[in-house]
Amino acid sequence: MKSSLKNMVLTLLIITLVSSTAVGLVYLITEGPIAEAKGNKTTGALSKVLPEGDITNDPTADKQIVSLDDMEIIVYPARNADGVVGYAVESSTKKGFSGTFKLMVGFNSDMEIVNIEVLQHAETPGLGSKMGDPDNVLLVSFKGKSPANMKLSVKKDGGDVDAITASTITSVAYIDAVKRAYDAVLSLNDGGLK
Repeated sequence: MKSSLKNMVLTLLIITLVSSTAVGLVYLITEGPIAEAKGNKTTGALSKVLPEGDITNDPTADKQIVSLDDMEIIVYPARNADGVVGYAVESSTKKGFSGTFKLMVGFNSDMEIVNIEVLQHAETPGLGSKMGDPDNVLLVSFKGKSPANMKLSVKKDGGDVDAITASTITSVAYIDAVKRAYDAVLSLNDGGLK
């Protein structure tokens, strides 16, 4: 084949068409497993953050979405025959050192934090990523307490929350995500979620 502009453009067009078709096929093949993995991660986080006991509803079926500062916060109420026993809240913040991260925050019916699970982050390994460790200082500062009775800032700024060493930005962002979760439940309760 003679090297001409027409042949080069045609060759490039064919290569682009084959490549884009391959990318599209890979997307179609992986779309389902990715969605399933994400759903499993959410279900797993719900079981870790909701209060223990007899929950008779499917919190994922009863979820409600709240928009705070152009960010979606998803509230999963957990109920039994007596009413609401707790809430799991998928919250996020854009204030992380490496951008946005997501938490699942669990509250009991008294609005005390049961547990917090990190769902997604891109924080620095060995520093900010420690927020996902079991019993990290941030989690210990919140567990069993109600945000209503806390000063929601790090101790160096006069607050009640211990910061991860050398990760103040991540710690402040974590606090922001927890506060958003708390505010979302309060806004729904004012709107009639029981």
